[in-house]
Amino acid sequence: MNESPGWASPGSAPSDGQEPGVPRPTEPPSGQGQAAPEVAPRWSSDQPPAAQWTQSAPPGPRAAPPQPAPGRGGGPAQGGGWGAPQPGGWGQPPVAKPGVIPLRPLGVGEILDGAVSTMRAHWRTVLGVTIAVAAVVQLCSILLQHFFLPKPAQIDQSADSTEQLRQSLDSLRTSMLDLGPVSVISLIGTIFTTAVLTIVVSRSVLGRPVTLSDAWGEAKPQLPRLVGLSLLLPLIYAAVVTIGILPGLLTGGAAGAGLSVLGGLAALVVGVWLWIRLSLAGPALMLERQGIPAAMRRSAKLVRGVWWRMFGIMLLTVLLSLIVSMIISVPFNVIAIAADGKSLGSLFSGSSPEFGWSYLIISGIGAVITTALTYPFSAGVTVLLYVDQRIRREALDIDLARSAGVSGYRTSGG
Repeated sequence: MNESPGWASPGSAPSDGQEPGVPRPTEPPSGQGQAAPEVAPRWSSDQPPAAQWTQSAPPGPRAAPPQPAPGRGGGPAQGGGWGAPQPGGWGQPPVAKPGVIPLRPLGVGEILDGAVSTMRAHWRTVLGVTIAVAAVVQLCSILLQHFFLPKPAQIDQSADSTEQLRQSLDSLRTSMLDLGPVSVISLIGTIFTTAVLTIVVSRSVLGRPVTLSDAWGEAKPQLPRLVGLSLLLPLIYAAVVTIGILPGLLTGGAAGAGLSVLGGLAALVVGVWLWIRLSLAGPALMLERQGIPAAMRRSAKLVRGVWWRMFGIMLLTVLLSLIVSMIISVPFNVIAIAADGKSLGSLFSGSSPEFGWSYLIISGIGAVITTALTYPFSAGVTVLLYVDQRIRREALDIDLARSAGVSGYRTSGG
């Protein structure tokens, strides 16, 4: 028995070997003519897991979703693809939309819009967690940079080229070492926000209200596993890069440099492939209560056959987040440099700037605002991609519609 409707991985999913697009039917099996009583989804805190619907039905042809009753939040399908109405009103009937997305396979625009709609619908919870975590991360980073981390090595402009190159490498090594503690603090904040935002998005799909305490209560049991996954994935990417460039480094000379470049490019390709292949491991771990290896396998199965589509959507998400980050952070950084006369003079003199409190505080405020807007958007897109793949392969929309109380959907068990 699975522990939740919809989110729990079915025992024999299409992604486990069946043909995609052949999910279980909407009609109950023979001998089970009555629908199961309506129950709350797993992330609801008002029912124990044992009382929740868990049964999956065997695969079969998919019936068209019925038109939802008035007042259930249903609306006409948007965009192309399965279930979209054709010009002139021909095509499939309207589909249910109890929350931020219609319960059918989603287009790119619907996924992006769903992420933004989640931020608007639950802005108190979303901004509450992201601003609080981003502020703590920035404060810790500022204190580390100002009091504990060594300053970058200065480059003597009057020295010869060999000495300047050595000083540049020392400065780069110091800067890279400085990133270590800051990256650890950022990773801790990212893990916490990922856990909470995944639950927020999953509830917004059903149109359910959610508070920060509710989301934290649902996410907390899986937090240790999410920590393990968040640590394991960077280690995998680092291992891929190391394997790619290590032969060139061991060879040395011009041939070794060329081999390192080729190995680095190959490692980049493999790293991007793994990034997309494992991109749904986080939602699978949180919503299906999977372990780390099972969540990684689950992500690989859901991404199988749609890698390029996933890559395009993830790349578009990164580009949009980068544009928003530049729009917000660049003005704050300019103001911070102008307010800190010491760093501004250092930039004009060509030496490494020594940033003071004015720069660190103003740029930190810009970083908090940037994180509060971009991270919920990226997390929302990832969760909605997971929901979309479950809908396409396993008819998750039927379970979600039943959990949302949409009339006309029959359950698969008695």
